[in-house]
Amino acid sequence: MKCGTRTRLPGKFGKIMDIDIFNNFYSGKRVLITGHTGFKGSWLAIWLHELGAEVVGIAQEPLTARDNFVLSGIGKKIKADVRADIRDGVRMKAIFQEYQPDIVFHLAAQPLVRLSYEIPVETYETNVMGTINILEAIRATKSVKVGVMITTDKCYENKEQIWGYRENEPMGGYDPYSSSKGAAEIAIASWRRSFFNPKDYEKHGKSIASVRAGNVIGGGDWAQDRIIPDCIRALEADKPIEIRSPKAVRPWQHVLEPLSGYILLAQKMWDEPTKYCEGWNFGPRAESISTVWEVAAQVIESYGKGKLIDLSDPHALHEANLLMLDINKAKFQLGWEPRMNLNECISLTVEWYKEYKMGNVYSTCINQINEYLLK
Repeated sequence: MKCGTRTRLPGKFGKIMDIDIFNNFYSGKRVLITGHTGFKGSWLAIWLHELGAEVVGIAQEPLTARDNFVLSGIGKKIKADVRADIRDGVRMKAIFQEYQPDIVFHLAAQPLVRLSYEIPVETYETNVMGTINILEAIRATKSVKVGVMITTDKCYENKEQIWGYRENEPMGGYDPYSSSKGAAEIAIASWRRSFFNPKDYEKHGKSIASVRAGNVIGGGDWAQDRIIPDCIRALEADKPIEIRSPKAVRPWQHVLEPLSGYILLAQKMWDEPTKYCEGWNFGPRAESISTVWEVAAQVIESYGKGKLIDLSDPHALHEANLLMLDINKAKFQLGWEPRMNLNECISLTVEWYKEYKMGNVYSTCINQINEYLLK
């Protein structure tokens, strides 16, 4: 990012407020995050809280006692930590009316490909109808000016092409998770045209965008069937890391990379609401696109121990083997671009997992945000 200013790095366990690249924009803003107990949501809540935002979170219970949300204690620091299901549209509207947010980041989802094969209906209910419920809550709440709807790179109709997908390419998806996110993107575009049309901004006063990131890694993720949590669980148990799709190619990025894009985009949308209400990709540089096996090998190198086992199964459930994003739109129109290469992303991620048992995870997160911003 080229906006904002940089000043001195705070001391260890210091605050991020000295390095506010968003020029104090979020200070005092009421920001609602759905899915704040999740991996990405907890990091976003921490970052926005440190920027001075009044953060309201809506989510279900965190999955484990070791999640970043739990260990960081961010739920006790923000303005409101609400337990609710986004499939309950009436409840969503009531919460929005109670807290009157200025900006909404919608992250709540069923985010796992393999799990979507087991619970396809719930995946669609959460990812499609849940998204529509948030859009309707935004529509019913006058205070909301900006809505950033987070989907995924898997929303595209994946032809496993060797070049990255651009924002104007068709939505799709093979498995229930990917297709549900493609359907959510179609719904977002429909609501934007039907109810939040930029041509009618003076009437509705809202700017809605959707954002798509790559395979996000970082500290505090313990979800099943994700390469980093799988690696860490095996390493902590002194077991080999079992790799089921070693040749699958993904656009890997640290969690702070797309979050910086989301936060920047919301600021841009606030300032110029009819200019930026579109779809946006926030992926890594081309050199950070790598195979699952190569990522696991780098985790072992950074962690200092471990070994890999190839458990490829030709009869396994379908997952894409090749997926990449084109990020030129964000680079040229927002001034956003990735700060870290793959080695740095993995190093910062492994550092969190090495430190979390030592306590003060919140400070670890703040230090990592500071480190990221100074790159």
